Amino acid sequence: MRFELDGEQSLLQQSLRELLEKESSLEQSRPLMESSAEGYSKSFYRQLASLGYLGIGVPEDRGGAGAGYVALAAALHAMGRVALPGPILDLLEAIEVLRRLPGEEARRWCDRALAGDALVCLAHREPHSAREASPRTRIDPATGSIAGRKVFVPFGASADALIVTTDRGLAIAPRPDAGWDARPLETVDHAQRFADVTLAGPAVELAEGEDARCAVEGAERVGALDAAAFLLGMMERVLEMSVAYLKDRRAFGVPIGSFQALQHRAADMLLYTENTRAAVYRAAWSCDCDPESAALQVAAAKAYAGDAARFVCREGIQVFGGVGFTWEYDLHIFYKRTKMLEEFHGSTRDQLEQLLRVQGI
Repeated sequence: MRFELDGEQSLLQQSLRELLEKESSLEQSRPLMESSAEGYSKSFYRQLASLGYLGIGVPEDRGGAGAGYVALAAALHAMGRVALPGPILDLLEAIEVLRRLPGEEARRWCDRALAGDALVCLAHREPHSAREASPRTRIDPATGSIAGRKVFVPFGASADALIVTTDRGLAIAPRPDAGWDARPLETVDHAQRFADVTLAGPAVELAEGEDARCAVEGAERVGALDAAAFLLGMMERVLEMSVAYLKDRRAFGVPIGSFQALQHRAADMLLYTENTRAAVYRAAWSCDCDPESAALQVAAAKAYAGDAARFVCREGIQVFGGVGFTWEYDLHIFYKRTKMLEEFHGSTRDQLEQLLRVQGI
């Protein structure tokens, strides 16, 4: 089967690529990643919101564009090419949770997030507990107070609200006037921020039991698809940079791309990139058109993309040789981002276990 983006999807991807290259190239975003507290441009995220990019996968009746998950994957593919810093994946995952929930509070925060007025992130990891264990964070619906601790909360120190998994289901905790009790965590990826957040304040319950579980599972599946598409964009860009360097760099009077050993490296990089492209867009198509196979296809795409992106970025550094690992070159940004995304939004191991569960093994 030959798969290609349709006219509207291609136009969306191309227009977003042009915007990103003009407004958020690595030359522009690296100083923000490396020196600012937030690590990204809030004004650019508001611009993305105003142009409707945050609502691509959200149905129209919930305030989105309703363009579908193939279009969403195409957008994340474009963002990956510039290694867009900030909470784009975390924000889209939170929006996905909120749009799946009933109630005015969920709709209000979903509308604010889509409009770029609020940064909302999902807080579900707890210290020293298995992923499947029941959350220890507790909410008292009678008093509207929440108490607990969450770790590896993306952009937890600067978020306007956190969607928190609790002993009862899901709650949303707005940012306190004094700010979160948050301890920043060190990360290898300059574009990402994590925090250890202690919750003790007001919150509103959004959903209980099965409704909460289904909303989170569905959102995490879309988050894994988004991460895989983002990884594809990074792989594609690293391959382009490597091929350009092979043509420009000369040794012994000839371009180093004429050496067979380096041609083999480039060929392997291309193979992994194209395989990832097929897996990502097959998974996105399944989310749109074949929901029964979506869990299997998304898990396969994210598991493959994690390993493949690490390979491609590592080979890119090898192609550049002695300068490949230096701070001045951009390759280390791509490599560090792939290492982070390999573990988050469903690690490679988690996705492989999901594949076994879906297959009944």
